[in-house]
Amino acid sequence: MNHSLGMAIESLVAILLMLTIVYCVMLNKRLRRLKADEHSLKAVIGELITATEIAERAIGGLKLAVRDVNENLGSQLAAATQMSDQLYKQLGEADNVVRRLSKIAIAARPATPEMVAAAAAKPSTAKAVAAAAEAFERRRSNGLAA
Repeated sequence: MNHSLGMAIESLVAILLMLTIVYCVMLNKRLRRLKADEHSLKAVIGELITATEIAERAIGGLKLAVRDVNENLGSQLAAATQMSDQLYKQLGEADNVVRRLSKIAIAARPATPEMVAAAAAKPSTAKAVAAAAEAFERRRSNGLAA
């Protein structure tokens, strides 16, 4: 019995040693995979750091570009506003000139036959000429005549 008990204990120890060896082999494979993943993870982290630095430089460049564009647009916007005001004033002045020219053109139209007949029926007098001159002067002082 002694012999068979010793054999059973030896067999049990051998089986446990074999299980330990199998477990160590499996653990070794996992550790290798983990090491390989660690190297690839380090490579990915290095690439991310490089990409982050490039992005930071690009953001700095974009900030400078935005600042330059903002300054240029601000000055161009101020110039455009000033030009718009000038054009608005010039349009108002042009409108006044067109009105005055149209009044001059209406006054310079050749008389129609009815107007000639009416003028012939009324003899012109010095008073009528003086009244017309006064009316012209009033229009001129109001800015209506050229």
